[in-house]
Amino acid sequence: MRDTLVLNASFEPLSTVTLNRAVVLVLQDKAVVEQAHAELRMRGADVDIPAPRVIRLCRYVRVPFRRQAAWSRRGVLVRDRHRCAYCGRRATTVDHVLPRAQGGQDTWLNTVAACAEDNHRKAARTPEEAGMTLLHRPFEPTPADAMLLSLGQELSDSPEWLITDAA
Repeated sequence: MRDTLVLNASFEPLSTVTLNRAVVLVLQDKAVVEQAHAELRMRGADVDIPAPRVIRLCRYVRVPFRRQAAWSRRGVLVRDRHRCAYCGRRATTVDHVLPRAQGGQDTWLNTVAACAEDNHRKAARTPEEAGMTLLHRPFEPTPADAMLLSLGQELSDSPEWLITDAA
């Protein structure tokens, strides 16, 4: 099912919700559609609306400041667009640059997406010890970037009102 980006009344990204939840928020006049899927429509007995891709809440919601995006295996795969950091093929696993056996942690900067073959070949060694090169360096996405990436949105292709300042 497709996810919908939820913006605060001030246009700040808040979260993602299911398409059904987004439609309910719009129909209850709690949110307005900012961007819709061109090819999808939601139809019911008394309603026919474009399927929302981005909605904005009508009332401002105060959210505690979040400096970092929470790390997760799924988040690493999404950040790296399911591409192996060693060969560029489809990635299905997460590899620790500094292996856990050597004290490596589950952090954004120590994990990359990897195909099963390269993950197995590297084993409990660093890329240098295994004679492997990283195609790109791991980075820590901001919470807003992580949300956009989870929607499959390229950061450079996003409308400028979706991009928030990381500072």
